[in-house]
Parts: sequence; C-alpha cells; structure tokens
Amino acid sequence: MQHTHRKAARRLVSTLGITLAATLLPAMSPLAVQARAADRLAPRQRILLDDGWRFHAGDPDGGSAPYLYDVRPEVTASADGKVADARPEEAARVAHADTPVLKPWILPSGNAFIRDPARRYRRPAAEPAVDAPFAKLAFDDGGWRPVTLPHDWAIEGPFLTTGPYGGMGRLKTWGPAWYRRKLDIPAADRGKKIFLDVDGAMSYASVWVNGHLAGGWPYGYNSFRIDLTPWLRPGGANQLAIRLDNPPESARWYPGAGLYRNVWLTKTAPVHVGQWGVTVTTPDVSAEAARVAWQVALDNEGSTPASATVTTELYLLDERGRIAGKPVATAVAAPTTVAAGTSGSVSGSTTVSKPRLWGPPPTQVPHRYALVATVRQDGRVVDRTETPFGIRTVRFDPNRGLLVNGEHIPLRGVNNHHDLGALGAAFNVRAAERQLEIMRAMGANAVRLSHNPPDPQLLDLADRMGFLVMDEVFDSWERKKTPLDFHLVFPDWHEQDLRAMIRRDRNHPSIIIWSIGNEVGEQYTDKAGAAVAHELHRIAREEDPTRPTTTAMNYAKSDMPLPAEVDVIGLNYQGEGIRQDPEFEGTDRIRTPPQYPLFHAKFPDKMILSTESASAFSSRGVYLFPVHPSNSSIVRDGRGGDSHSQQVSGYELYAVDFGASADKVFAQLDRNPYVAGEFVWTGFDYLGEPTPYYGARSSYSGIVDLAGFPKDRYYLYQSRWRPDLPMVHVLPHWTWPERVGQVTPVHVFTSGDEAELFVNGKSQGRQKKAPYAYRLRWDAVKYEPGEITVVAYKNGKEWAKETVRTAGAPAALQAQADRTALTSDGRDLAFVTVRIVDKDGLPAPRAHDRVRFTVEGPADLVATDNGDATSFESFQAKDRAAFNGLVLGIVRTRAGAGGTITVRADGAGLKGAVVTLRSRPATP
Repeated sequence: MQHTHRKAARRLVSTLGITLAATLLPAMSPLAVQARAADRLAPRQRILLDDGWRFHAGDPDGGSAPYLYDVRPEVTASADGKVADARPEEAARVAHADTPVLKPWILPSGNAFIRDPARRYRRPAAEPAVDAPFAKLAFDDGGWRPVTLPHDWAIEGPFLTTGPYGGMGRLKTWGPAWYRRKLDIPAADRGKKIFLDVDGAMSYASVWVNGHLAGGWPYGYNSFRIDLTPWLRPGGANQLAIRLDNPPESARWYPGAGLYRNVWLTKTAPVHVGQWGVTVTTPDVSAEAARVAWQVALDNEGSTPASATVTTELYLLDERGRIAGKPVATAVAAPTTVAAGTSGSVSGSTTVSKPRLWGPPPTQVPHRYALVATVRQDGRVVDRTETPFGIRTVRFDPNRGLLVNGEHIPLRGVNNHHDLGALGAAFNVRAAERQLEIMRAMGANAVRLSHNPPDPQLLDLADRMGFLVMDEVFDSWERKKTPLDFHLVFPDWHEQDLRAMIRRDRNHPSIIIWSIGNEVGEQYTDKAGAAVAHELHRIAREEDPTRPTTTAMNYAKSDMPLPAEVDVIGLNYQGEGIRQDPEFEGTDRIRTPPQYPLFHAKFPDKMILSTESASAFSSRGVYLFPVHPSNSSIVRDGRGGDSHSQQVSGYELYAVDFGASADKVFAQLDRNPYVAGEFVWTGFDYLGEPTPYYGARSSYSGIVDLAGFPKDRYYLYQSRWRPDLPMVHVLPHWTWPERVGQVTPVHVFTSGDEAELFVNGKSQGRQKKAPYAYRLRWDAVKYEPGEITVVAYKNGKEWAKETVRTAGAPAALQAQADRTALTSDGRDLAFVTVRIVDKDGLPAPRAHDRVRFTVEGPADLVATDNGDATSFESFQAKDRAAFNGLVLGIVRTRAGAGGTITVRADGAGLKGAVVTLRSRPATP
C-alpha cells in the first residue's frame, strides 16, 4: 500500500503486531509505538480501506443471473405492510434444477465456524463459469462514482411514494451493486497471509480478486473474513471487487445497502493469532483480586510445523481506550507446536490485585483492561494482538433480576435498529455515540441490538460508556417473515453466523446476554421449533459458556417446549398482555393475558425480562383531541390517530394493537418485581415499519424521533429512570388560537410525587400520584392564551418547576450544535438543531417554515431532517421544512483540513442564526 503521512496516521490503525480497540479517533497506542521500535519484524498490519473506491449500480449488461448466490423463490405478492406480529410462514420450496449459482464457491468462506470438520465445504476445483468483467484489473471504472466507506447508496433515494415498501423505509435498497478498489501489494508482502476483513456488507457479498471469486458471505449484518492470498500478485497492482445483491422483500425495516461498515486489509505472518482468536474471561472476581483467564488460538498457514511461544501482558486502559502505564500482570506460556495447515491454542491465567471493575453508571464505572498477546517463533516476534476486556461479575437472579458486581441493576433498556436516521445504515461512530448520550440522559442503561449483529464499533462505545447490551443474531430461523429474508440461508449458515458473532463479540464486557432469535416462526411449531432453539442454544454455549441465552417470544407460552430451551425468559409484550381490549374478541390475532406470573411459576429458576415493551406511538409535537381517558389505548381515527395527516397524538397514551403505553408497562413491572426490567420498543424512531401508517417512511415508536429530538415520552421515562433528578415536564404546548374555551387536557411527567398546575396564575389543583400511576392529569382544563406553570413536589418540598407560554408568530431562528470542537478526520459530525421562535424568543411549536443550511469552511452539510415520519424530502436536501418548530442539519468535517466552520440557518421572513465550529487534527 502507498500511504501519505496523513493516511498512515489515520488508516494504519494496527501495525507491527498491534490490534487496537476501535475508538472515536483511530490512533496508535503508546504500546504500538514501543513495539515498532522493539520488534520491527512483527508483520501484522490492519489497514483501513475507507477511500479509493468506485461504485456502480447494476451488473454487466444488466444480466445478474451469472452472479446469483442461489436461486430465489419467485415473489408473487408483496408481504409489505402486514401486521407486525403476523405469524411467520413456512419457507417456499425452490426447484434448483441445473441453474448455475455461486453458492459452492462461497460456502467454504464459513468453514472456520463449522465445528464438525466432516461438514465443512470443499471449494470446487474449477472456477465458476462467469466472465465477471467488473472484477478484472483491466476493466476501466473511470466512469464509476468515487465513494468513501462506510457507504449506504440507498439512503440517497428518491423515496418511493406509491406502492409497497413502506416497511423497508420507502427507499430502494435492492438490486446488484459493485465496488472496486486497487490494492498495491508490495513485493515484501510475499509469503504473508493477506485477508479482507469486512465489518458488514448488505448483502449476499461476493469478493473478487483479479477476476477470481475469492469467497463471500450472504448475511448482511455479520462481519466476515476472506483470504485473498491465493489470488494476489505481490509486487504489482491488484484489483479488489465486491458485488452485493440485497433482495427486495428481504426485511421488515430499512436494511440499508452497500458496504455500509468498515473494510480492512489485514496482513500477518503464516503463524498468527486466528481471526477473533483471543478469548478472555474473569471466572473469579472480588474486591481484593480477580483471576483473568485466556485462550489464544494460533493458526499455522505455513508449509511446515511451527513452534511458537505466547507472552501475555495485561494493561489498564484509560477512558479513551489507550494503554495506561506498565503491565499489571505478565505470563509466558510454554512453547507449543502447531502442525502445518492446522490450528492450536495456548491458555493461561493470572491474578490481578485490587481490580478496577467494569460496571454501568451512575453507580459504577466502566473500567477496562487490555490483554496483549505476543507470538514469537524462533525468538522473533511474528504477531501481536491487543484485546480489550472488562473485569466484572454478572448474576441472573430469578427473584431479584440482574446483579452486576453484586449490585442490583434494574434493566432500563431500549431497542434500537441499526440505521442512523438521515445518515442511513452507513455506520458513524459519532452518530451512534450521540444516540447513546441521548439515551443515557434519559436514564437508559441498556440496549438490545434488534435484531442483528451490530457494527463492532457500537460495542466499543457501549464498553466505554458502560451500557449493558443484549447482542442478537437472527430475526428469523427457518420460517419466513418476508419472502426473501434470512430464512433462505438459515439451514446452510446459522452455525457460521452464530459462532462468528459470538467469537467477534465475546470479549466485550458490555454484553450480558446472547439473543438467538426474535419472534421466530418456530414458536408455533411445538417440539420441532424447540429443537431449532436447542441447536442454537448449544452452539452459543459452546462458544461462550459464561453468558446465558434468550429468545424474544411474543407467542410462546410457559407450557410450550421452546421457552425451556433458553436460559433467560424474554417476553415481547406478553408481560402486559396482548390485545386484551374487548374489540379484539373473536379475531385471529395473538391475544394473551399478562404472562409474567405464569412464566415465573413454571420457571422459578430462570430470570424473566421484557425483551420488547410498550411499542407506543407518537409524533413529536402533535396533539390530537379528544384525549383518551384510559392510561393506554390502541390507535384509531379519533382515538389518538389521524389517518389523513398520518400522525399520532403526543399525549403518549397510544400504542400498536399488541402493545401498551409506558404507563401500563410500568404498572406491570411494579406488580411483578422479580422481572429484571425492560427493553422499550424503541429508543429512536427508525426507517421503515411505519405502523400504523404504512404510507409514511419511518416508525412512530421511538421515544426520540428520527432526527434525535425527544418526544414527550422521553420525559416520562426520565421521570421513572432518574428518580433523583429534579425534573418536571408539562404537555401539550400552549399555543392553540383555535381552541379558546375548549377543553385541552394538561398532563405532567415528574420525578416528584405530586404537583400543582396553574393556568395564568390560577391554581387548577394539586395532585398526588396514585398507586400504579406515573403521570398527573388535569383533563378538564380549558384553553386560554397565556401561560401554564407546574410546580412539582417531593416529600412535601418543592422539587422542580416548568412554565409553558403561548407563542406569537414565527420571527427568528435559534441554532445550537451538539459539539463545537471537532476532529478533521472526514468522519466527525456536528448535529445542528435549529428552533423557530417568536419575536420574544419563545419556541413556536407549530411552525413549519422552511430552513436553509449553508456551511463555510472545511466541512460539508451531509444531511438534514425534521423528525416527521411522513416527509419524503431528500435527506441530502440543503433546505427543509421544520416539523413543529424544529429542524436538524448534520455537518461532517473534511479529512486533513482543519479550521473554522460557519454554519448558517436562514428562512424567509425569519432572522437567521449562525453556529461556529472548529475542526482540528486528532490528538495522539
């Protein structure tokens, strides 16, 4: 590879044997610098391939048949828009006949994750019968579009305004696409092993090198490795090409498209630590000492047996994930001999005195360590890897719930999909960090990664920030939810995908549980479905015996065989009961009375948690009348919904038919205190699944909208999850010129225990929270312009206060960035919130004026949004209509170009606003 000084600093994340933990700013650790000086012959390099790519949509001459992974079923009817908890269906049978496909050449890519050698795949001796001009070095791709990874080509749209695919976000994510990049492999790399490591590619990836099919991986969410060595020509130019072919009808949400995560080139000596080959556990932990155990897998891909010695050093990491100080422990294993073409392992353990434990804030601190494994052959360093880990204990108590380091930690979790709103599926560390920061401020301490393996950098963030994580692998097994989803490859790939996810992720201290499936169709197939769960549970425990398994069940009951196959009972909506309203009597939908007591009685030795709770709906800043008198209601026209505007009322009382309001969920958790906690559906709105209005582009279930603006529900959760935070939140806004004299209910969320409401200084009464009530309601208030004030009390003393005033006409813009000091790495982001206000600076809560963003300096405006699920304006638009007074601009720095950045927001007839940012190079 040819590197400038800047590229070397930014992209050579691991060199001379150091594999660093991913951080916001990839950089050499101090240990890496020491290793460079001491062991110049250590050959491991990990090079980020983020630029130099060319992109093209479509296959040569439009003919995709020669490049298909496998024959797909014919889709005769769209599955888009059916009820979210519809019963999964049996797989369609496909006649393969003699159709040539690439499957025989791609299946061997997963062999390392098939435990039984007899079941592994042998690559055909002959090359596939396909010319593949896009994969050849001589092909001229000068007319192709230059792109930088991570790249999601589908997020650019345009939105599909008619027909199906609301479930997939109304963005076209399907169809073949090619990425090409030159690889200049120096002659000095002759004799090394050279791998392509892909953190995620959507989907059915096939990897080509100099015109040869090197391998691939169908599942779009898993990370995978392809050995490029046999097809590379060291000392000359080489052509890498990656073809993707995401099918239509392949997901129930927006899957994204393209090489949407990082891609790496890894170079090693023939004898090296295997892929994800280091396992660290902490079997004995106390305040005085912790035993740290490890196993290091060694691959010998040379032609002769090799004797290797592994030295292990443990270091404490600082808050940024950098090596801090001298080793806290060192161990040298006895030499081990690994036969040519095989793998071996070295294991050991040591004791760390006075360990600094990893645990979730605010009561604990997420301390981290790193295990540095150095491999020597004939006294020479041939490999070195660094593996971050944490020292902690986790116990799953069936009566108390989760205990971390001996402390009871209620699970205050959210589900999150993988898209990043207006940025699409292309992963960005800062965007993901912002989401976690917003959740943390609400009081969340846990995340369920629904319903697929995440970008590995998200887990690094969770480790650093102290979030508890449920890592999930599949949304479907053998039965299908959409015609072309993962069920097509589950029989061939479930073992490889599950083992790959666990091997990649098992050293992350944030992960406390593995989820092997979500609402799978096998809930309905009795013992046959339980057998599939048994198989997946067995694989998970083989890979990691230290963590339990679960599967999220929205149908299976305690007397069915499937729940017995997992360690932790995970219930979706069943704790509160599903469709218990009288209007659902006699329907064929799932109807379930509250299930917590039944599961607790049947499985007294298993912890229970709510893997999905609520699925409440709302549109930020939209309030519809009348307000339903109960604490939870389904959505219908005149009942929290408006099918004409496709908006849902923000009074936060409304939910999907099978779900419940937050209030109803809280009550069931309080009535069943043995339940470990909940993962709310969802933390953020996400692209796709726009229930109840499939004409929209994005969901309504988020506590926070797609742009990252909190809905009123955010403060309801904050009032419960942060009981020591003095806060009070009042809704709705108080700008209703058409409602003078009409009943306009006022609801209050507070961490206090009582509150008094004033309308223009006149008391409307003081209320205390009733048992199993989580809001205070003044439902008879009549609107009059002016102001409403709420004074909250706790234990009889004033606790918090909030006033909402009637706004005048929109007059000006106010702008604020989430951060003003940025890094000039080409990836760092500033999220600029623009609020429309009146002449006195009061928020104009019903303003929909258009706002235009301009950026001056070394940065670019990459996306805009307003949180409106019904908006089909391009996310790349420079101007956008505000939604209920708010609009967002996302600014990205330019690589290597520091300086002052000026972001301006303007609107017709409105006084503009300016935000000044500063971009600087990353600090070491």
